[in-house]
Amino acid sequence: MASKFKLLVIISVLSFGQLSAQKLYLTDSFKVKKRTFTYHKLKLEKNLKLDLYRPKKLKTIRPLIIYVHGGGFSGGKRNDDVSKTFSTEFAKFGYNVASISYRLTMKGIGFGCSTKADLKIKAFDEASKDLSYAIQYLLKKQKRFKIDTNKIILVGSSAGAEAILHFAYAYNNTILNDDVKIVGLVSMAGALTTLKNINSKTAIPTQLFHGTKDELVPYNIAPHHYCKTTDEGYLELFGSRAIADHLKKIDKSYYLYTVKNGDHSWNSRPIFEAKEHILDFLYFDVLQNKQRKTEVNTSI
Repeated sequence: MASKFKLLVIISVLSFGQLSAQKLYLTDSFKVKKRTFTYHKLKLEKNLKLDLYRPKKLKTIRPLIIYVHGGGFSGGKRNDDVSKTFSTEFAKFGYNVASISYRLTMKGIGFGCSTKADLKIKAFDEASKDLSYAIQYLLKKQKRFKIDTNKIILVGSSAGAEAILHFAYAYNNTILNDDVKIVGLVSMAGALTTLKNINSKTAIPTQLFHGTKDELVPYNIAPHHYCKTTDEGYLELFGSRAIADHLKKIDKSYYLYTVKNGDHSWNSRPIFEAKEHILDFLYFDVLQNKQRKTEVNTSI
């Protein structure tokens, strides 16, 4: 009888532990504290800063989400309403969330069809460089900030989505060590300049939100801003549909959320209207590494 009781206790403890683990990152459980830090000093421009949102009274190490705002590489702020909402909301679920500033290299230039394509690619590169410095800074402070260095996730909106995709799949990084690993990407209305670097070794679980009628960033394969081939700003991009199809072809995890007739506003609307899908992806595909292939289709 005693041995049976002991077994029941062990099973109960294990079950409680599994339940507790499931609640973490799936349940809004924490109040949030926020602090601003300078992560990279510049000589001729304003120093680059990040706002770090952390769950209060959670003493264990936890995953780090880095959020990169949108704005066409010419505007947007790390502490605008969308950035603050995202960062605060996901910190409540137990994540560390860093919302970063980066150099707005296209300010006063724009990102339209009259802007040279090579300048657009340079903007991707410079944002990726700044993101590298942010990651480097946060990893140096990993003990202080209680960061699980094996669970770094990048989230981006519009230009920020292009930045994180470019960082993961196109940027030639000379700042970070090779052992720095990104385990998840969440792209809201983003696209890539190439798919050739995504293979069975480099593929990362990727969630993609996109409207089929996005007038700026193509849902599938098309020029950025739908420029003509004769325009200086002509740059072919591979949008969410194309990225998902490629990941599916190489049998890797993806989560495509398609909005039929949706426009570019879906660069931020998932934060407010599809948060449960982001939480689901982060928990099951990233933290639990379930390697699912998920497609959600909705319309407006």
